[in-house]
Amino acid sequence: MGEIFAIVSGKGGVGKTTLTGNLGIALSELGYSVLLIDADLAMANLSLLMGLKTPPITIHDVLLGSAPATDAIYDGPKGTKILPAGLSLSFYTRVDIERLVAVTNDLKSKFDFILIDSPAGIEKNVIAAMSASSQILLITEPTAPSVADAFKAKIVAQRLNQRVFGVIINKHSNTKGEISENEIMKMLELPSYGKIPYSDDIRESFLLKKIKPLLIHNPNCSAANSFRAIARKITGKETEVINTEKKKGLFSGFFEALGKMFKKKK
Repeated sequence: MGEIFAIVSGKGGVGKTTLTGNLGIALSELGYSVLLIDADLAMANLSLLMGLKTPPITIHDVLLGSAPATDAIYDGPKGTKILPAGLSLSFYTRVDIERLVAVTNDLKSKFDFILIDSPAGIEKNVIAAMSASSQILLITEPTAPSVADAFKAKIVAQRLNQRVFGVIINKHSNTKGEISENEIMKMLELPSYGKIPYSDDIRESFLLKKIKPLLIHNPNCSAANSFRAIARKITGKETEVINTEKKKGLFSGFFEALGKMFKKKK
């Protein structure tokens, strides 16, 4: 039975699609069968990242009930499979996003891992993506607004009785003022499954005439190796997962750590 991870941030532009695509490839490189689902129905980008050209059947058709999910699954890089969203907004308001739970339930026995690229925010479509998963993987930048939004997403997940697996820290650069990994873990009361450095290689991969995932464009750079390290930690092939201290309660850990962070900067 496959593991279903919803990749969630609470904030747009944090790197959910980049994480979904590259983590999927990294898991496939380890020998796992991987399906990537684009649940960002309004702002779909996963198919662009993974090199699909206007797929004729998409998750929009599946959620409308006009096609089975198996007809909307395509081959992706390095053995991954992709269930893309359509780029057209014409069917967006008509789809039944709550069908996503049934879709993942039908597919989870066919894959070792299903990664759901969730929309930004905490609205209906995000809740559907969370509900369709077995656990949530948060991604945040090392900034106070981004961590605060990730914390809100965590609360929503907990209210849905969904397990929040851990957090990934993206775009870290050791710049003065960034929130450290330890501080983020204390704020969110979650273990860290890795950091992805701010990388010109990632930006460059989006500027190519044909966009490519980083693990295809520059597979040996430090950011690509960060994705592989995250895949090893998630699968238990690398057991060094940085963990949190003893929990202090749902809100106390976040606000106490946030207060201490700002005091240090005065």
